[in-house]
Amino acid sequence: MESDVMKYLALGISAALTLSGPVFAQDAPERVTRGNLVMENIPEIPREVRERLRQYQNVRGAGFSDFAPDGGIYITTRFGETNQIHYVAQPMGARRQITFYDERTSGASVRPDGSGQFLFTRDVGGDEFFQGFLFDPERSRSVQFTTDQIRNQGFSWSRDGRMIAWAAAGWGDADYTIYMADPADPTTAQEVLQGEGAMSPVDWSPDGSRLLIGRYFSINEARLYVLDIEQGTLTQINPDETNAYGAARFSASGDSIFVVTDEGAEFRRIMEIPVDGGEKRVVAEHDWDVQAMALSPDGSVIAYTTNEGGISEIYIINAATGESLPGPDLPVGLIGGITFSPDGNRIGFTHSSAASPGDAWVYDLVSGELVRWTQSEVGGLDTSRFSAPQLISFESFDGLEVPAFIHRPSGEGPHPVIVSIHGGPEAQARPGFSSTFQYWLQELGAAVVVPNVRGSAGYGNEYVNLDNVFLRENSVRDIGALLDWIATQPDLDENRVVVYGGSYGGYMVLASLVHYSDRLAGGINIVGISNFVTFLENTAGYRQDLRRAEYGDERDPEVREFLESISPANHAHRITAPLFIIQGANDPRVPLSEAEQILAAVREAGGDPWYLVAMDEGHGFARQSNRDFQREAETLFLRDVLGLD
Repeated sequence: MESDVMKYLALGISAALTLSGPVFAQDAPERVTRGNLVMENIPEIPREVRERLRQYQNVRGAGFSDFAPDGGIYITTRFGETNQIHYVAQPMGARRQITFYDERTSGASVRPDGSGQFLFTRDVGGDEFFQGFLFDPERSRSVQFTTDQIRNQGFSWSRDGRMIAWAAAGWGDADYTIYMADPADPTTAQEVLQGEGAMSPVDWSPDGSRLLIGRYFSINEARLYVLDIEQGTLTQINPDETNAYGAARFSASGDSIFVVTDEGAEFRRIMEIPVDGGEKRVVAEHDWDVQAMALSPDGSVIAYTTNEGGISEIYIINAATGESLPGPDLPVGLIGGITFSPDGNRIGFTHSSAASPGDAWVYDLVSGELVRWTQSEVGGLDTSRFSAPQLISFESFDGLEVPAFIHRPSGEGPHPVIVSIHGGPEAQARPGFSSTFQYWLQELGAAVVVPNVRGSAGYGNEYVNLDNVFLRENSVRDIGALLDWIATQPDLDENRVVVYGGSYGGYMVLASLVHYSDRLAGGINIVGISNFVTFLENTAGYRQDLRRAEYGDERDPEVREFLESISPANHAHRITAPLFIIQGANDPRVPLSEAEQILAAVREAGGDPWYLVAMDEGHGFARQSNRDFQREAETLFLRDVLGLD
């Protein structure tokens, strides 16, 4: 990897000369390497910073993956550099590690044939070329059944466990290909559909003769198809409708599907739609989005979660009648990964809250017993001091009410403020566990404000579309309105505000600095978009059309002109507040070039940003040692720009 670092250093010098001329190259600070990290302007980390962060960084969470055939469960958790798969035999039992890779792994998806084998995926260095592996517990060996240098996703087991289907695409491919195979024998892999766009398997029919295929266009539009595997025919379900679709499953008969959709409604709900046409049925709906859905193996029971203002609620219903069934009584928090046991009598899921980093829970539908299976470590921290954030709203420039969560530290203040902006943009900040937020609160004495600016998911179709294409900068103006709100709060210091965000949130950081540098103490941009045109041209081919649906098509001259006009790299002279840029070198979503060009542009305009690149990371840092250094460097930057001791 050292040779890769040296190549990057040479590339950085070349890019500097190209983007900014000899003056930039002459004035640029020395690029320093530390293992796989390359950096500029970052001071030595004081020991006291490293030591105080240690507790907060050694927090772990456990995510429920699947039920094991012997009654135990599989979870993902981290006891080294990256998340790996562990087995737990009984509630609060010891976690036995199963996978031992340097790279992160996904959770286990157990083969539904009683063999105990399970599927998992992993990539290399954050490149997101996910590969499928089948683990055989009898031999304690894994077999890779997918092709290297290809992105593989959407893995779906047939009901009898004989076959698995998935979608695959290369770096420059706009279209995914659907494959199926017995994963124990990679030579059985066969192409069953040359898809169009972002197509992936969703489910198998009960008899194994058909595949339910989904095609994603945007958060507002998806399509569902049924593929007859033997005939090779593809039939669209609900062809006269343009809707968003989420989780979808064949009914027990295979004649219909249960699907999460916004058809005919402002919020997503569960509907039953006949495969061959006919009368549709609303199965469950709320005044909030249905977020996730699981169908019991016999098709008789549905478990689903809703997103109610950022809080998760779980419901269990009879699939045929929609009748409510008894469900678990959980603490306020977030719920993910709902999965039925093979006999349909239990539901496993992950639950987290502001005071709990995430653990595996199991609910027994027969006895009504709710059992917590893991209790993850919190680094010795006193989580009783961790309070849930307050939900507030503020009025934006056009009268829109924008929701936000605020974490307030103890004491009267006025406190410095860190505004953390989520990525997506079709995502939502939710009040889960964050050791980073708690560190800022407890150790830096900073308030943390987490807005869901227009364009965020979770508040209905109208809200999520308020930032599309030519409306993009209205979401940035929401940050300006938030700064106005902060100025009205006696316990918050309007003169010490930092913006922080990753991916699209990184763009929001840069755009906020362009517009409000005179009101900001600084900004931390993590894997952020600096120019929408170069981003759309250079992101992986399998993502381009999906992102064009949100940001606009840069090949259209009018759209291209607009995107250039709002891109922060073209207004770097207006970024006068201190800036910290953080990037993974292998990022397929927001390429390294986005970080390099904003670094060069800001420096050419007279700025002197801090800069950190991890050569073994992609879209965010997954390795614990890299995350540790990132947090340490962020702490130094925050203390510097906020005037903290």
